[in-house]
Amino acid sequence: MDQPRVVLLVRDGCHLCDEALEVVRAVCAATGNSWAVRDVDADETLRAEYTDHVPVTFVDGVRHAFWHVDAVALESALGA
Repeated sequence: MDQPRVVLLVRDGCHLCDEALEVVRAVCAATGNSWAVRDVDADETLRAEYTDHVPVTFVDGVRHAFWHVDAVALESALGA
């Protein structure tokens, strides 16, 4: 199975994560790109690396943004 183009790291109870999720969901739906969500608290390595810097967005394995996701910038990164 192919890796998703966009990966969003989140944690429960994070309002910025909720906002980022809506942006990622909308942009990926509009552009037809795959995406996935990962909970940093479910992975000790991710939790240690990103602690309070969530949400974190990756595009094609490269960190794209943290704390806020700009829809236009994400579309541009996806080549839309």
